[in-house]
Amino acid sequence: MSETRKLAAILAADVVGYSRLAGLDEDRTLARLRALRSDLVDPTIAVYIGRVVKRTGDGTLVEFRSVVDSVRCAIEVQNAMLERNAGVPPDRRIEFRIGIHVGDVVEESDGDLMGDGVNIAARLQSIAEPNGICLSGAAYEQVRDKLKVDFEDIGDKELKNIARPVRAYRVALDRDTEREPTLPDPFGGKLAEPDKPSIAVLPFLNMSGDPEQEYFGDGVAEDIITALSKLRGFFVIARNSTFAYKGKAPDIRQVARELGVRYILEGSVRKAGERVRVTGQLVDAASGNHIWAERYDRPTSDIFAVQDEITHSVVAAIEPQIYAAERLRLQSKAPESLDAWGCVVRAMPYIWTWVIQDEDTGINLLKRAIEVDPHYARARSLLAWAFATRVVSGNLEFAPSISNALTLAQRAIDLDPDDAWAHFAAGYVFAMSRRLGPAVEELNEALQRNPNFVFAHIILGVAYGYAGLADDGLRQLEIARRLSPLDQTQAANLSVEGLCHLVAGRYAEAVSAERRAVQMRPNFGTAWRTLTAAAGLAGDLEIARQGLVECKRLQPNFSIDWVEKYHPLIRAEDRSRYIEGLRSAGLE
Repeated sequence: MSETRKLAAILAADVVGYSRLAGLDEDRTLARLRALRSDLVDPTIAVYIGRVVKRTGDGTLVEFRSVVDSVRCAIEVQNAMLERNAGVPPDRRIEFRIGIHVGDVVEESDGDLMGDGVNIAARLQSIAEPNGICLSGAAYEQVRDKLKVDFEDIGDKELKNIARPVRAYRVALDRDTEREPTLPDPFGGKLAEPDKPSIAVLPFLNMSGDPEQEYFGDGVAEDIITALSKLRGFFVIARNSTFAYKGKAPDIRQVARELGVRYILEGSVRKAGERVRVTGQLVDAASGNHIWAERYDRPTSDIFAVQDEITHSVVAAIEPQIYAAERLRLQSKAPESLDAWGCVVRAMPYIWTWVIQDEDTGINLLKRAIEVDPHYARARSLLAWAFATRVVSGNLEFAPSISNALTLAQRAIDLDPDDAWAHFAAGYVFAMSRRLGPAVEELNEALQRNPNFVFAHIILGVAYGYAGLADDGLRQLEIARRLSPLDQTQAANLSVEGLCHLVAGRYAEAVSAERRAVQMRPNFGTAWRTLTAAAGLAGDLEIARQGLVECKRLQPNFSIDWVEKYHPLIRAEDRSRYIEGLRSAGLE
């Protein structure tokens, strides 16, 4: 088994008295712990760029890139636990002990960490107080002048199975210090914005006139924060900070200044009888412009299902809106003055147009992003997508280009295994090279990291369609359509729908879907090819011949030989029928 030695900040956490709590009510205790992990612990770890190494029962081991981030994460979690335990009987409270150390660790091939660095963090956790944080001297030295937090020196500690005593420090979690990482000093001036799109989700206003309905609005806002925190391209302010504005009517620009963000999402909830209405609006605080707004009216037969649906819909809708706003903001900047993120944002609209000249512009911007930051996984993911798309369009030599695209995607996964885009890119490349199993596996990995990833649902539909699994493909397209009914993905969605109908033998439906796709994207070569084949199979030779003219315009080397060698359809019988339709249109 291969292994790598490195220096890392390690956080070890455990539940105080878990066996006793489980003995009182095991099912409820486990459910509460799972909810805390999904709603609080994991999103907070994600905000501070941590990696959960493993979980053992009620224990958690996390790796961070910096000790400062690890301590901020720990303070935020413990502060939130103080709030959540308010009013809970002491013998029923879930409380964490946390230990933090920075030291030498060994990373094994499966990502697990071993060594004294891990052992010391775990032993420090065991001596921490309930709801407390204990640091090693090595960790303390790296944060002592960087955080406005008081530390108490508790002396040298003899730790089990550790050869030498370890100097230990306790974080003083009084009410002033524990909020420091996420609640800015109102007299301290404007916080600097992060180098990626930053957003704060304010508590949703309860318009029902019934205090008992407060939980629903809070739940929607918390779920949106959790879902947005999983998007690696965004900086999302944690719940503890935004919920400080609950019950107030703050000025949006002032909130943005205090939290150091550019975008604010606010909303309201009104429940009446058996219906609930949720409204949301996304504001660019710098300009005051509303860049997105929507209203959701739903029955309350299953209120938690409604909450989940609205969360997914809001997150899927605002993600492309923020990207669009960022592109507009960066348009006037010369490429050489952009950072890696700026290059990627500028590149994105070019690589979705299916126009060669635009794709060239996008590819050059992505190459520039990699030059600026060779470790930026997103740039490699999108470049892999762009290369694979060009191959399928017949505009690059297949074998070396697909190999190059796969290398880029796999390198992106190596750089950032938790980035949904990296797994998405790998899945797309596999799908374009007739490898259904790896394609589905990687696309599902992407969706585990971001269930609202519309493109991943669409490309999963592509993979199933190319494998002849039409119904499975159509189900993925329906999910994508519900998540994002109005954005630029709909031409792709329609084209994949046409492909699925074609492999299922529903040629008229395939023609209808592809005609709508090419109306939306006149230079969409894949849609024109499927339209031509479907029309030929349906006997509509006029449309088939018109389609073939467009295919040849967009891909001069388009031929039966090219389809046999390179088209991603997996099953021989599907390729034969596809070719039959193209021959009917006049392709040789």
